[in-house]
Amino acid sequence: MDSKIAEADKAHAVCIPFPMQSHIKAMLKFAKLLHAKGFHITFVNTEFNHQRFLKSGGPNALDGLPDFQFKTISDSLPPSDPNATQDRDALCETVLQNFSVPFSDILLKLKSTATSSNNPPVTCIISDGAMPFTQPVAQKLGIPIVMLFTISACCIESFMHLPRLSEEGFTPLKDENYLRDLPDSSITSDPNNPVFKLTVEVVERAPKTSGIVIHTFDALEQEVLDALSPMFPCVYAIGPQQLLLNHLPKDPLKSTGYSMWKEETECLNWLNSKAPNSVIYVNFGSVTVLTPQQLVEIGWGLANSKFEFLWIIRHDLVVGESPILPPEFVEETKERGLITSWCPQEEVLKHSSIGGFLTHCGWNSIIESICAGVPMICCPFHGDQPINCKYACNEWGIGIEIDNGAKRGEVEKIVRELMEGNKGKKMKKKAMEWKKLAEEATGPHGSSSINFDKLVNDVLLSKG
Repeated sequence: MDSKIAEADKAHAVCIPFPMQSHIKAMLKFAKLLHAKGFHITFVNTEFNHQRFLKSGGPNALDGLPDFQFKTISDSLPPSDPNATQDRDALCETVLQNFSVPFSDILLKLKSTATSSNNPPVTCIISDGAMPFTQPVAQKLGIPIVMLFTISACCIESFMHLPRLSEEGFTPLKDENYLRDLPDSSITSDPNNPVFKLTVEVVERAPKTSGIVIHTFDALEQEVLDALSPMFPCVYAIGPQQLLLNHLPKDPLKSTGYSMWKEETECLNWLNSKAPNSVIYVNFGSVTVLTPQQLVEIGWGLANSKFEFLWIIRHDLVVGESPILPPEFVEETKERGLITSWCPQEEVLKHSSIGGFLTHCGWNSIIESICAGVPMICCPFHGDQPINCKYACNEWGIGIEIDNGAKRGEVEKIVRELMEGNKGKKMKKKAMEWKKLAEEATGPHGSSSINFDKLVNDVLLSKG
C-alpha cells in the first residue's frame, strides 16, 4: 500500500447521496471503502431516509463509529408514505431548489466544531453525480469535490451529449418516442421537466469538479470510459464495490445495512431446497411501478413457464393501489413460487439455485447480476434502464430484452428461453466470463483497485 495513504487518518470526507435507495446503497459502500483507507466519514442523508433506515434496521442501525458519523438535512417535501419511495420528479425539483443551504450549513458547522471535537477538518466532498448543487458549494468553501456516479458510463456519456442535442434542436424532443434507448431525462418533450433540468445541471457542473468516479470497471465499459476521459479532469472506474469490500480484512460497519426496507431472509432458506440454476428471480427495484395489468401478465407468464420463481413485490409496486394477484394464480403457483416484499438481493443472486434474473435494469441490479454470473431478462421502464438494457443485451451478451407491456405468452416464452434455451445457455456462459473479469478488476492488482488508490493519492489527499 502506498505510504501516502497513511495520511488519510487526517482526511475527512463528507459523502452525500441522491436521496433514493440505489444511490444511498452505492454511496454507503464507497464511504466504507474510504473509511477502510483511514478516512473520517460524515454521511449525509435526508431526515426522511434516515428514519426509514432506522425503521428497517432498528434504532441502532446508524450508530456508526466515532470516525463514521451520520448527519441529516431536510428534503423540504410534504409528508409521504414512510414505507414507499418518494416521487422522483419531486425529489429532483427539491434537490435543485432546497438542498444547497442546509448542506452548506452542515459543512460550516463541521468546520466550526473541528477544533473542539474529535472531527478533523473537512478535506473533501464525495457527492452523488445527481446532486449538482454541491459543486458551487464546494467551490465557495474551497473544498475539493469528487462526484460519484451510481450509473453506467454509457449512461453518463449519453448525458454529456445533451448540450449538443440541445444546440441542434433535438432536445427537448417534439416526439418522446424518437430516441427510445436514451435515458428519459434526455428525451423529454418538456423543458421544465425536473429530471431533465437536473440532468442539464449535472452536465454543466460535473466537469468543474476534481474528477468523477463511476461504479463500473474498465473491462466492462473501456470504450465508453475512453470517450469520457477528455470531458472531465479525471475519470475513475471503481467497481464492483461489493467485490472491493470483500477484500477488506474486516468490516467494522457490518451492522450498518443498505436497505430502507426490512429484508426478508426466509427466502434464502427456501432457495436452499431448490436445484442449481432452477429458479428465476424477479425484482423491479425500489422505484419502478407497474400497472395492475402488467403485474397480472408477468405473473401468469411466470406461472405458465412452469419454472420455480422468487418474486419481490413491494407494497408500493403497483401504481395507486395494493399489488394483488388473482386467487387462481396463487393456487397455480403455491408449490413452486415464493413472493416476498424485499430481500437481500446480492445474497439471492449469488445463490446456486438462481438461474436467471427478470430485472428492470437498474444499474445496481446489472452490476450485482454480473458479480453473480447470472443472465438477465431485461425489462426497462425509465431513467437509465433503457440504455443499460441495450448494453446488457447487445454489447455484453448477458441479457434478453422484453417489453414492459408484454403479454403473458411472451413472458412465458422468454422465461423458457432464458432458463432452458440455447440462447440462455450462451448468456450464462457470457455472464460467467464477465463475473471473472469483475473479480480480476477488484483483485489486489486489478484496475479498480489501482484506480481507487490513484483517486485517494492523486485527488483526495493531494495538497495541490
